[in-house]
Amino acid sequence: MALMTSRFADGLAVGSDLVSAAESAVRQALSGLSGPADLLCFFICGDDPDDVSRAGLRAMSMAPGAAVLGCSATGVIGDGQGVEVTPAVSAWAASLGGARLTTFALDTLRTGDRFVVVGLPDRAPDDHAAILLADPYSFPTDGFVERSEEVMGNLPLIGGLANAIQGRGAVRLFVNGEIHTEGAVGVMLSGALNVSTVVSQGCRPIGPTMAVTSVEDNLLLELAGQPALARLEEIVSALDEDDRDLVASGLQIGIAMDEYAEKHERGDFLIRGVLGIDPEREAVAIGDVVEIGRTVRFQVRDAATADEDLYELLDAHREEFGRVDGALLFSCNGRGSAMFGSADHDAVAVRETLGPIGVAGFFAAGEVGPVGGHNHVHGFTASVLVFSSHQPAGHP
Repeated sequence: MALMTSRFADGLAVGSDLVSAAESAVRQALSGLSGPADLLCFFICGDDPDDVSRAGLRAMSMAPGAAVLGCSATGVIGDGQGVEVTPAVSAWAASLGGARLTTFALDTLRTGDRFVVVGLPDRAPDDHAAILLADPYSFPTDGFVERSEEVMGNLPLIGGLANAIQGRGAVRLFVNGEIHTEGAVGVMLSGALNVSTVVSQGCRPIGPTMAVTSVEDNLLLELAGQPALARLEEIVSALDEDDRDLVASGLQIGIAMDEYAEKHERGDFLIRGVLGIDPEREAVAIGDVVEIGRTVRFQVRDAATADEDLYELLDAHREEFGRVDGALLFSCNGRGSAMFGSADHDAVAVRETLGPIGVAGFFAAGEVGPVGGHNHVHGFTASVLVFSSHQPAGHP
C-alpha cells in the first residue's frame, strides 16, 4: 500500500511480471498524493534487462506531466522495506508546487587523453541540488563527482550508481520517456523547495588523528613522522579482539574534512578504504590521494556502528530542520541484509527518525553525496535526500 501524505508518497510491488509491478508501484505512489505529481522516481530489479526496459517505459508513461527519473538496480526500497535480488519495483512521487525541475542525460566524449562530460544543464541561482543516477561501467562517476565544483559550484549532488542482476551491459537508466544503456541521468531541483542531505558513512575511528608527513600517489609513506605501516601496527596492537577482527575484515581510513577543527571525531571524515600494505616501503595503500599535511585517522565499520551513525545523523537532521515531508534513500548494496541481517534496516531508520513519510530508493553500487561541503562517491553508505517544509533558522 502507498503511504498517504500531502506532497510525497511511495509504492512497492514484488513479482516477476515487471510491467505489472511497475504499474502497481507507480499507481500506489501517485494515488498517495493530494495533488498532481511533479516528480516521479522509480527503481527496478529484474533478471532480464529487456523486461526491465519494458517496465521502465510503462512507469514513465504513467505520469505524463511530471519529470520522471529511474534506473535498474540489484535491490529496491519502498513501503518501509528493502527487497534484494528479487524482481520488484519501487516508486516515489512528489507534488512540489512552485519548484522547477530540469531533467538531463550525461554522456562522455574523448578529447585527446581525457574525457569531457556533456549534457549538464545551465546553473541558476536558485538551484538547490541535483539527483544523479549513473551507469558505473560506462560513466566516470568518481572523476565527475570529485570535480563537480569546477562546473557546478557548490551544488550538492546526491544519488547512486545503478546496477543490474546481470551486471555490465544490463544497466538501464530512464529519464522522461527515454532509455539509456550508458552514461548518467538526473534532475536539477530548483525554485521554491527546501532540500537537504544526510550522508551516513557508518564508521568509528580507532587510534589517534595523525598528519600525513610523506606520501606518494595513493601510498601513505609516513604518518606523524613515522612509517605508516608502523603507525598502523601500533594502533592495531592496542585494540581488543573484537576490533582487531573488524580491522581484518575491512580497515578504512578517514580524511578530515576540516583541518582547523579542534577535534576530529566520527562524522568529521571522508571515509576511504585501506587497499593493502607495502611491507618493503612500510607504506599503506588507500583508495584516494591525499596531500602532505592532511589529517587522517584509521576507522572500522560494523553493523552496530553503522546503525548508531545513521540514527544519530537522522536525529540531528530532524532537530535542525523540524518537519520532514519526504525522502529519497540511496543505500549501498553492501548494507541491507549483508550488514544488518535485514534489507529493511535503512528504510526503517529513516521512517523511525524522520516520521511516517514517503521514502523510496534503491541499493546502489556506490553512493553519491556531499561530506564537508564537497561531493564524493562513497561505499557502504546511506545517502538521503530530504524534503522539508521549512528551512531551519539561520539557513539562507
